Order: sequence, then C-alpha cells, then structure tokens
Amino acid sequence: MKDFDGKVAVVTGGASGVGKSLVRELLAVGAKVVVGDVEKAALESAVEELGAGGGRVSGVVTDVSSPDSVSALADEVYDRHAACHLLFNNAGVAAPSENIWDTTPNDWKWVHGVNVLGVVYGIQAFVPRMIAGGEEGWVLNTSSGDGGISPLPYQSVYASSKAAVSILTECLAAQLQMAETKLGASIFYPSGGLLETGIWTTARNRPTELVREREPSVPAPTIDQFKEAAKSAGMELKFQDLDELARHCLQGIRDRQFVIMYGHTETQSTLEDRAARIGRAELPFDLASLPMM
Repeated sequence: MKDFDGKVAVVTGGASGVGKSLVRELLAVGAKVVVGDVEKAALESAVEELGAGGGRVSGVVTDVSSPDSVSALADEVYDRHAACHLLFNNAGVAAPSENIWDTTPNDWKWVHGVNVLGVVYGIQAFVPRMIAGGEEGWVLNTSSGDGGISPLPYQSVYASSKAAVSILTECLAAQLQMAETKLGASIFYPSGGLLETGIWTTARNRPTELVREREPSVPAPTIDQFKEAAKSAGMELKFQDLDELARHCLQGIRDRQFVIMYGHTETQSTLEDRAARIGRAELPFDLASLPMM
C-alpha cells in the first residue's frame, strides 16, 4: 500500500504516545482515522486536537481486552466508513518488574488480556471484513524489542506478551499470503531510543477487578524518576521523537516490510548471538551484559 490518501485507518491506543503520533501522521497523508482508546477524556482531547487542522478523525471508547468492545469498534467503523484499509493494533500496558514468583495472577490477566488478546480481537473483528471488502489493506501490530527480539528477564509479564504478539503476527502475515488475500501484515518495534509515552504510567488504566493483589516490591519509576536516576549515574539517555517514529512506520508499510524498526543491523547481531547460545543448548541471555533491574 503506497498511498494512504482517502484510506480508512483504525488505531487502538491512539489517544496518546506512539498511537497518537500514528494518528497524526496518518491524517497528514490524507487518511480518515478512527481512534480506539480506553481513556475517554484523553480520547476526546486527542480527537479535538488532531481534528483541529481539518483532518477527518473520530474516536470510539474501546477496551481492547473485551471482544465485545472491539467488535463494537469495528461496527462503528463500518457503519461510518463502510471500510477499513489500515488496522493498527497498538494498545498496550505493562506490569511492575518482578521475579516471576513475585508477579500476581492479575498481572498476567491484565497485561496479556490487553497486549495479546487485544491484538487477536482486533484481527478477528476487522480482518474478515477487510478480506471481504476485496481492497488492498494492511494490519500492523505493535510489539517491543523487549520480548520480540531479546527479552529483559525482569520484565517477564510484558516481554512474554510482546513475544506472543511477534509470533502471532508472523503467523498472520503468512496466512494472509497463503489465502491469497490483498492484505499484508507487519510487526512494529518502536525503537530508535527511549520512548516518552504513557507506558510509564500504565497502571492508571488498570481495571479495579484486575488490581494487583499486593504492592510490588519496588514501585515502578516515573519517566522523570528514570531520567534523574540515569543522570545521577552519569548515563546519557537518547529519546526517540514519536512523530518521526510514526513516519518511519508508515514508510515501512509502503515498502511492505514485515519488520518495521530502527537498527536492523544491531538486531541481527543480537539474534545471531541468541541463536548461537540456543545452538549450544545454553541460556540465551548474556547475563553479564544485561542492565540492572
């Protein structure tokens, strides 16, 4: 898909962070965008802001962990636009960094419910209609290098969810080709530096029925606390501009890339090292090179 002008795009988790930048860049190239987000106030604010320049954008409050909510989003999109050409399954959350034996059942239910099942529900609600529409289209699922490429051992809940997203996207892309559809799929690894997004305060959206059963051993740092800790340690942090990242993502779709990210060369060497360790029946982690928890 080379031209997004006039195409209908759906972006979940689109009221903030990477998702909001994707919406902004899609509007800039002429797409009509429907934003799905669980935060009503943030969604309304984002739609008002992004639509101020004349872009065609609307919002639907959506909990991607609920199949009924995602189906309602799809119904709204097709009632309003009669099509979907670009589906961005982008919504994501994270749990506190803990040893697996210190995580709680609700950590896994919440994070995998959003990060994994949210992608599955998006595919199930939209892809059959996209195929039936007979037009060219694309599905992009947001993963993370933390899990999709090389997981951090203390991020077991989040990393395992993102590893799952990477594999299911690989399966999806292959299935779409084998079925000879006009759709393609990509896995998106936000990259290029640290990302200043709402993932740092993701607990704000954690539902009461999935509240953590006990306090984490170490409270999750805010982005400001992380910056201060890095500064105190003499570390220079590189942050990625989110709008530039979104433009890179859209170009990856135009180029029909399955993996969309910055730093493919470094990724290749990382994966080759992990593969070599697996080939020697070793733990893939290079523990000596891992940052401290």
